[in-house]
Amino acid sequence: MERSFRLGVFLVAGVALLALALVFHAILLESSAWTWSAGIPGLVLTALALHGLRGELRTFLQRRRGEIALSTLGVLGVLGTLAYLSDHYNVRIDMTEAKVYSLSPQTVTMLQRLDKPVHITFFHDPLMRETVELYEMMAARTDKIRLDFYDPMVNPAQARLMGVQFAGTAVMESEGRRLVVSGPSETEIANGILRISRGVTQTVCFLDGHGEPDPFSTESHDHLEGEQGHSHGVGQKVVIHEQHGMAKARAALEAMNYTVEKVSLVKTGTSLSRCTVLVVAGPRSELLGTEVEQIRAYGAQGGNILFMLEPFVKTGLEPLLPEYGVQAEDDIIIDEARHFWADPSAPAVTDYDKHQITRDLPLSFFPGARSLAPTAQRVPGTSAAPLASSSRSSFGETTQERAEFVQGKDIEGPLTLAVAVSRRLEALRMDDDPKDAAGRHKEDKGRKARVVIIGDSDFATNSFFHVMGNGKFFLNAMNYLAAQENLIGVEPRTFDVPRVNMTNRQMKGTFFLVVVFIPALFAIVGMVVWWRQR
Repeated sequence: MERSFRLGVFLVAGVALLALALVFHAILLESSAWTWSAGIPGLVLTALALHGLRGELRTFLQRRRGEIALSTLGVLGVLGTLAYLSDHYNVRIDMTEAKVYSLSPQTVTMLQRLDKPVHITFFHDPLMRETVELYEMMAARTDKIRLDFYDPMVNPAQARLMGVQFAGTAVMESEGRRLVVSGPSETEIANGILRISRGVTQTVCFLDGHGEPDPFSTESHDHLEGEQGHSHGVGQKVVIHEQHGMAKARAALEAMNYTVEKVSLVKTGTSLSRCTVLVVAGPRSELLGTEVEQIRAYGAQGGNILFMLEPFVKTGLEPLLPEYGVQAEDDIIIDEARHFWADPSAPAVTDYDKHQITRDLPLSFFPGARSLAPTAQRVPGTSAAPLASSSRSSFGETTQERAEFVQGKDIEGPLTLAVAVSRRLEALRMDDDPKDAAGRHKEDKGRKARVVIIGDSDFATNSFFHVMGNGKFFLNAMNYLAAQENLIGVEPRTFDVPRVNMTNRQMKGTFFLVVVFIPALFAIVGMVVWWRQR
């Protein structure tokens, strides 16, 4: 008994010395005399104790307690193996409906199309595990991304060399270019990768100076004269104290790798040559003739333009639009059959014409829209494709005093709400000099200018941009105009509280089904059962 006790003491002492040797090695980060002086005696004592206790250990393992010990060791071994495999082999199952913990299809497509290597150095702290996993998921999708992770507190020298001061900073490098990304979201990271790999940024110019919605304003309500509320329908006079802002649209564009700025063509020396896309967003006053000429020249040189108009507003652009094979009617669309909520002057669209812009679009609506129509004569070299239309029972109201159809005065539906136009530059002749025209024809051969015309601008303002498909419609149009409809950036993902938005027809059908039909059906079944039992 004393022998077993003595050997047990030796075993405990040996294990303690081995643990002490490991502590010395972890502190000193190298083998030293302290490590060996504790490790060697500990190893000797442990070996002698185990050799002397071999009989007791054999007896112990042959009993019930041995089976329990072996079972426990087996379970621990399985758990350790699973932990090792989970650490070295990443398998994710995202069971959320919105796929919150997965990469969006746009991000996956962008990563698979990367053609240039990107080196990412991400500085993080232990609390940023989700962002680290986001980078790892992106790197797993392509062999073009190389990752390095550092903690700036543990590796201050590396952080200092790369000019990083705070955790959460990523330094992206590609072909001599360098970009610092501080945002933790998928959109910011993915567009950072896209931006550094391409090395280009496209500029979107918003026309300013005519009461257009401000892309840098977060205002989201008009102020109406003589009453409280919010309306865009017939008979309402809008007082331009504070316009709808378009800051949401601007933020989405910037997140997709665009640069947004305002331009005023009234100022002398203003040039549109730097603009990839010119946005004319609902001017409330008429443009000057010189401004219209600048826009005409910009389009003739291959510039891409988004026109968003408003009902009963003379913009000065009316003579320009027919050059693209489209004319804007002086009316407002009234759609009693298919509108958003209870406003018949806000036509809703669920079925779109086939086009890159309308691909996979959900319901969108246009609060106060004027209709568009093709010109009587086709414009050579121009191809116009309708994007969205109102229902067959809609009509274009040509006066602001009423909202009812008058045969012969109002325009019968269906009516076109938006049009995409493609125009070949070689078909244009801006000068009369045959020599210059021939040279420009050769230079412009194969080039096309793109224009999108929408009979409403309110749908893209802060009040409505985030509702259903309105924002996606606007962003798709911008990507198409920038000639990057396949991929220009990753749209910001939104995870809104689930809600149902319906047209008036869908609301009436739901009301009839829930309030009338189903209760009536149960009532009839109950009466039949009662009658048969009677």
